[in-house]
Amino acid sequence: MGTKLIIDTDPGVDDAFAIALAATSTDVELLGVTTVFGNVPLVTTTANARRLLQLCDRTDVPVAAGASRPFVHQASRRLSGIHGSDGLSGQAGSLPEATRPLHEGDAVSLLVSLLEAADEPVTIVPIGPLTNIAALLAAHPGVRSKISRIVLMGGGVARGNSTAVAEFNIWADPEAARRVIAEDDVPCVLVPLDLTHQCAVDSVWLSELASSGPLGRTLEAFTPEYRAHYQQVLGYDGMVVHDAVAVAEAIRPGLLRTETYPVHVDTSSGPARGMTLVDRRAVPIEAVGRPVDVAVDTDVDELRNLVLSRLAGGC
Repeated sequence: MGTKLIIDTDPGVDDAFAIALAATSTDVELLGVTTVFGNVPLVTTTANARRLLQLCDRTDVPVAAGASRPFVHQASRRLSGIHGSDGLSGQAGSLPEATRPLHEGDAVSLLVSLLEAADEPVTIVPIGPLTNIAALLAAHPGVRSKISRIVLMGGGVARGNSTAVAEFNIWADPEAARRVIAEDDVPCVLVPLDLTHQCAVDSVWLSELASSGPLGRTLEAFTPEYRAHYQQVLGYDGMVVHDAVAVAEAIRPGLLRTETYPVHVDTSSGPARGMTLVDRRAVPIEAVGRPVDVAVDTDVDELRNLVLSRLAGGC
């Protein structure tokens, strides 16, 4: 059946691309989707995830709602201005209503049940704040052996977006991110802003997606507000599909080139809160912290073509 995958998400435009990528890939066994607060409030991220799966004709995939706020400090703002008030540039209402009921349990209970039932280790792809995953690892240490790796979109080596140094998913709940990244028993791949920005797509790519069929047309329709923001950031008409880059690596391990470094998350109350400090000194890793595989490079054309071909061939 291919890679066994669980996505933890806060849709979000780029989350929508990522969910569709996993849902339409025949070499992926998408076991479940869990939702978390983030780009928009939890009730909206949950509705978006369910309706995106309905769009992809994936009513076999359960969805459970998770954390509605961070572990410790309530986030002072969200990035819903970038994704639109509904997370999808005002177009969430164009999605079909979900027919599969929301999972009765919470996100952590669904994660535990899916992991315990799996006959081989599962890849977890957190593409929102890490609150649900931190709760899972803290409360259910017995399931760690059922996780093959965590491929998370978050952090930055040399840049931030919520602050000068902090990327949104990490900044939204630094305490949770620190807990996940420090977990010695589970391999972790960090897909940071530095790399996702290298993989930005332009108007030509988006036009090809829109002309590919109903799924591509719907996904492209989610992009106006998000794209307007990135036109200022990138200097051209395009956007960054952050979360789809992490899902692509989960689907095809090794698509992203990684280097192993100790990574620390700043949980102080100062201006560096939420920063991922990637220690690139030439010292033994074991002397300074837990090793994390940080994605630093990829064949950008190959990655873009992979995402486009999967989405274009989808439902």
